[in-house]
Amino acid sequence: MKKLAVILFSCLPLVAFAAGGGHNEYVVKAPVNLQDKVSLQNGAKLFVNYCMGCHSLQYMRYSRMAEDLDISEELVMKNLNFTSDKFGDQMENAMPEGAAKKWFGTAPPDLTMVTRLRDADWVYSYLINFYEDDSRPFGYNNHVFPNVGMPHVMANVEAELGEEGFKEAMGDLTNFLTYTAEPVRLERERLGVYVLVFLGILLIPAYLLKKEYWKDVH
Repeated sequence: MKKLAVILFSCLPLVAFAAGGGHNEYVVKAPVNLQDKVSLQNGAKLFVNYCMGCHSLQYMRYSRMAEDLDISEELVMKNLNFTSDKFGDQMENAMPEGAAKKWFGTAPPDLTMVTRLRDADWVYSYLINFYEDDSRPFGYNNHVFPNVGMPHVMANVEAELGEEGFKEAMGDLTNFLTYTAEPVRLERERLGVYVLVFLGILLIPAYLLKKEYWKDVH
């Protein structure tokens, strides 16, 4: 049961984001690129495998994620949905809130908006800054969030990938969480390009018209 609790604890004290300290020397720039679909897809995989045991994305639907990240419904339901949820359902976990409070003292927070509560740089830096500390209950502490109660659930991933590979993976996870905080940002940025092009073209007749009106002023 203890091992199960550790697994389910997953990414838990991201719950304490709102109470964490300010900027410190360990906070670095997150490699966020919402145009990188491969990164976003890998981030989604990491989230459902390592974080969704405790945390949900209640403002994100599987179907919306699949459309935005170019993932087929078949792959989503086979590899990214480990509950009985339907394709159009919100990405919620199966942990009862009452049980979570009993096990952890508080229910793990929803992470849909976590990079807006704490910016992407903080989230990324938090994920890559766990270190061994025998004085802590789970044997790990965190440079960005000292004395955090969360175990280093990604320890095996870090050992397998090495330092640089692990940073890249956590960058993908942060990228995905940045996407979930504002899914419309992808569409907004795409439309923004067309708007700028339109305004650039409109500038030509506007300039010529201005010259025509003002040519006799002098």
